[in-house]
Amino acid sequence: MSVDKVVGDSAEAVADVAEGASLAVGGFGLCGIPGVLIEALRQRGTGGLHVVSNNCGVDDRGLGLLLRDGRIARMTSSYVGENKEFARQYLSGELEVELVPQGTLAERLRAGGAGMPAFYTPAAAGTQIADGGLPWRYRPDGTVAVASPPKETRTFGGREYLLEEAVTTDFALVRAAVGDRHGNLVFHASARNFNPLAAMAGRVTVAEVEELVEPGEIPPDRVHLPGIFVQRVVRVVPGDPAAAKRIERRTTRPRLQEAY
Repeated sequence: MSVDKVVGDSAEAVADVAEGASLAVGGFGLCGIPGVLIEALRQRGTGGLHVVSNNCGVDDRGLGLLLRDGRIARMTSSYVGENKEFARQYLSGELEVELVPQGTLAERLRAGGAGMPAFYTPAAAGTQIADGGLPWRYRPDGTVAVASPPKETRTFGGREYLLEEAVTTDFALVRAAVGDRHGNLVFHASARNFNPLAAMAGRVTVAEVEELVEPGEIPPDRVHLPGIFVQRVVRVVPGDPAAAKRIERRTTRPRLQEAY
């Protein structure tokens, strides 16, 4: 039996994301972010969100838009250095933040999608992540309101490992270059980044796709994420400002003249 997972538009795709829901969101910096779905969620007005993503966009793009509007209550991330508003909310006690080593975050998402409750990793052994006490949330007076707990450790082969719990979320928002009506997805180059892992971790995964094709048009060995992990597909409307791909930082150098 054929299952068509395409929904009418981005607003319909996120219509049941409730107040306080948890979200896994794909992207790395501004590369591969599901900008259309993020904007639809912003327009919907849902708040109190617990977001798991490598970072929080920038102040005026990606997840930074939800942050600016005060919609995010908690972030689980690897890198948070591009948002002035993020720093302000965190230091003032408005935002709870769990920092996770990047590889550990990737594996926590993958483990959640694979049905593994936890795993051991040597990353962060011997650091404050292992010992606990990292500030997750501050009070307005600058004292620590919520601190990270210590992690269980074990020794394997003479090396210390930390027990890290898997991540699963209520929803996942991702972006793909190509998708079919069954939810099979293909990502372009580095835009693949955290997208497949975020998609695996979500109980309901919504994918915005730049090109929508019919089932069977994507060769099986080209599928990066099988449709079993995707529940809804939205085609990106050409020209939608939320879908524009912006370069986070452009670094150039003068072109050298050829010497003869």
